[in-house]
Amino acid sequence: MKPLDVSVVIIARNEQSSIDSAIRSAIEAGAVEVIVCDGGSQDQTIARATSAGATKVIRSVPGRGIQLNAGAMFAKGEFVLFLHADNQLGEHCLQQICDCGDVVWGAFRQDIDAKGRKYRWLEKGNALRVRWFKMAFGDQAIFVNRSAFKKNGGFDEIPLMEDLEFSRRMREIATPVLLPGPVRISPRRWQQHGVIRQTLHNWSLQLAHKLGVPSSRLANWYR
Repeated sequence: MKPLDVSVVIIARNEQSSIDSAIRSAIEAGAVEVIVCDGGSQDQTIARATSAGATKVIRSVPGRGIQLNAGAMFAKGEFVLFLHADNQLGEHCLQQICDCGDVVWGAFRQDIDAKGRKYRWLEKGNALRVRWFKMAFGDQAIFVNRSAFKKNGGFDEIPLMEDLEFSRRMREIATPVLLPGPVRISPRRWQQHGVIRQTLHNWSLQLAHKLGVPSSRLANWYR
């Protein structure tokens, strides 16, 4: 069993209801540090991140790509893992990274926190996307060797689809590893909009991105 050497970066904006759980899950999984990059929260996100035990809480202009890169800039671990503020790491996630050999990057299987066959289909489909298409999305807790991350320029500093663009670049360098995790996923968007409707919406955003629609416009559609 290799010693843990993983920094966890969490980006947030108005996530006071979930940031505590995300940070605690990273600490309990053995993160060497937990870095929260806040994009201008107007609630108690920063105060709760501090009280939950975040190693560093930094401020940034809003934007996923910008916040992810800003957080990674402070990371010291051999690997950097990027965790959504409404997700939680399973207790063995970080050890799985350190034990899987000469890995460059990868992601985890998901455990969507809701009952129902439709959610199990989503979990399986997202896992197959990593295996077949070598594409990992942000809610699968993407992790990457810090040296490789710096060498390849990090995330595109765009408000949406930064994970898709990152995966496209990284899969040219190395095949992603899909680890068992799991990462516990909040079902809030699917529950708010319906599984089928939200999934179709996500697919339409990906298609629009492929067709060249600006990410700023896609971010408005996503919200």
